[in-house]
Amino acid sequence: QVHLVESGGGSVQPGGSLRLSCATSGWTSSPSYGCMAWFRQRSGKDREIVASIYYVSGNTYYDDSAKGRFTISRDKEKKVAYLQMDSLQSEDSGMYYCAVRNWGCVVTPEHFTDWGQGTLVTVSS
Repeated sequence: QVHLVESGGGSVQPGGSLRLSCATSGWTSSPSYGCMAWFRQRSGKDREIVASIYYVSGNTYYDDSAKGRFTISRDKEKKVAYLQMDSLQSEDSGMYYCAVRNWGCVVTPEHFTDWGQGTLVTVSS
């Protein structure tokens, strides 16, 4: 059974940074198509992709809102994904979820079947 646990959320002022972590257990990545992704859900909004990474190759994707400010990475030995978030803005506030799938990285949350419980990020002065 796949189990994902996010951590690292919190409250920061605009311009601040946070590093989110997603620890996995019970998940074995496909050699070519294993994908780890971060999604965000703002209050009253749909869940949306922030960034994703192919587990083996390390190829990444970023939503336009995250480009240049966020960095997704993974530690294959620890089976942990990270999301380094810099220059945070109020619009970045929301619940951040980690998800994994073994059929390639996509941007649609409904195509991911394994999710963590989320970690809350609040950016406010």
